[in-house]
Amino acid sequence: MEKFVVSARKYRPTGFDEVVGQEHITTTLKNAIDNNQLAQALLFCGPRGVGKTTCARILAKMINKFDENSDGSSLNIFELDAASNNSVDDIRNLIDQVRYPPQYGKYKVYIIDEVHMLSNAAFNAFLKTLEEPPSYAIFILATTEKHKVIPTILSRCQIFDFNRIQVADIARHLKGIADRESISAEEEALHLIAQKADGALRDALSIFDLIVTFSSDRHVTYQSTISNLHILDYEYYFKVVDHLLTENLSQVLLIFDEILKQGFDGHNFIVGLSEHLRNLLVCKDNATVDLMEVPANTKEKYIEQANKASLSFLLTALNIANQCDLSYKSSKNQRLHVELALMKLTHVNAAVTLAALPSEELKKKVV
Repeated sequence: MEKFVVSARKYRPTGFDEVVGQEHITTTLKNAIDNNQLAQALLFCGPRGVGKTTCARILAKMINKFDENSDGSSLNIFELDAASNNSVDDIRNLIDQVRYPPQYGKYKVYIIDEVHMLSNAAFNAFLKTLEEPPSYAIFILATTEKHKVIPTILSRCQIFDFNRIQVADIARHLKGIADRESISAEEEALHLIAQKADGALRDALSIFDLIVTFSSDRHVTYQSTISNLHILDYEYYFKVVDHLLTENLSQVLLIFDEILKQGFDGHNFIVGLSEHLRNLLVCKDNATVDLMEVPANTKEKYIEQANKASLSFLLTALNIANQCDLSYKSSKNQRLHVELALMKLTHVNAAVTLAALPSEELKKKVV
């Protein structure tokens, strides 16, 4: 049986053109190489799984003009995981290696991952070498926590800030991999995986592998994805808001009960409802519709429901849901806490209508 290789490794970019969502970084690095203006100390910062180490490896091969499959690249590229090699002795060993020029190629490239994990003594031992490295040495430091890197190191590096990758870019990349692997995948499922990954492409690829493994027929559906990832189907939120708009409290409470019976907690529900109301709110203006990171067919459903709801209803409902979210953990009876919020939400439309009445008619209603 052929050995399985996870997608994050199998489809790791081998060139800057394949890196997803970091064009501002890759363009700058390519220009620096072309113009011979590459700094000798670089710091790559950003969230996990966005391509920091990958870009460091590509850069190391490019400046030495190695092919992606070149055996000689390993002689010139040294990687140190500072999470487990963070002592002053580890850095001194690295500095000893730097003294010897490369036997193959033009540059020796040192990639230090999770550099913020180095001890203060290790940082201080590294300072002089980082400030005045030999002409053949390039240092690429990578970190998820730039604020933990001491200022004296930061001042010696050219800093590159990597972005969280957009949901649309991740979904598009997953679609390309699915096509190459002959996997049938629904667009909504890929968007859901991309949202769950929270901007990290590596996480998205891991989730994608998981969903494909669960699927015996190599068909990734939206329903199988929400089931395997234990995510609440957004259709519930459309139903809840429809019932809130018609002031049908009994149906709202029954849907909430059904959600609880499926193993979701009230906090998960109220956070999702807040997100749903926020999406409806941005649909009220054509200029902000693109702020929703959802598939095109789902966007149409949001626009349709947003047209049924007034701006006053959405703003008031969002405020009630947000207050419920903030005080959820301190509540002694959390189910009742959410149900009270749903009761208030059910009567928002009536309150908005009442508030809009002229003062004389309002007095008659009160009487």
